[in-house]
Amino acid sequence: MRLIGAGLPRTGTLSQKLALEILGVAPCYHMVTVLADLNQAPMWERAVQGDVDWNELLGNFESTVDWPGGLFYKEILQAYPEAKVLLSTRDPEAWERSMRDTVWAVRHGGSLMRNLSDAQAHINPAWAGFVSMIDSIVWDATFHNLDTREQMIEAFDRHNAEVKASVPSEKLLVWEVSDGWEPLCEFLEVPVPDMPFPHMNDSVEFVNRIIDGSLLALNEWRAKDSPVPAEVAAEH
Repeated sequence: MRLIGAGLPRTGTLSQKLALEILGVAPCYHMVTVLADLNQAPMWERAVQGDVDWNELLGNFESTVDWPGGLFYKEILQAYPEAKVLLSTRDPEAWERSMRDTVWAVRHGGSLMRNLSDAQAHINPAWAGFVSMIDSIVWDATFHNLDTREQMIEAFDRHNAEVKASVPSEKLLVWEVSDGWEPLCEFLEVPVPDMPFPHMNDSVEFVNRIIDGSLLALNEWRAKDSPVPAEVAAEH
């Protein structure tokens, strides 16, 4: 493990993942890693209780950004003391809007994304485990079920201040995606690539993954458990 991301979700972490992998600090663990293998979700939920083997979870990775790993930046740094820490940040108000439109909306309110996710959890035990993990590591452990805009922004500022106070300054880079390659490459002591810094629209990617994944699971469930009657199929 060479780099531990301590920045909160919705701070350009998917762009960070791509950038780090371009720089060779790869593979990089990210929430999309869990989405690709939902069997990992229960291990992160157990980690909240202190039941974790970091080598089992992260031994094959050179870096980690986003949650779930970011929640445990202190523990991961203790397990890999030679690693450096990246605190990605952004404008707090822009962060709160992005968070509310994505991660918050999966578990709160009555959005299409929330309803589809709940429906998938009803038919897919693995997705139900993922949702349970989100509740544990985001709303219980990170934000303690905070709801208002002001509370969320206060939690954002509090987290960033805690990281700065907890990590030795020589091991920490406070960075925004808009800062680009140079400070990140200098921190990692690697050459600056001759290419633009990758910019992914994290919000669109997040919403598409939840909605498309849920629709796919529901369609597969319907085809398996509720086949179209033969007479209806014959008409088409």
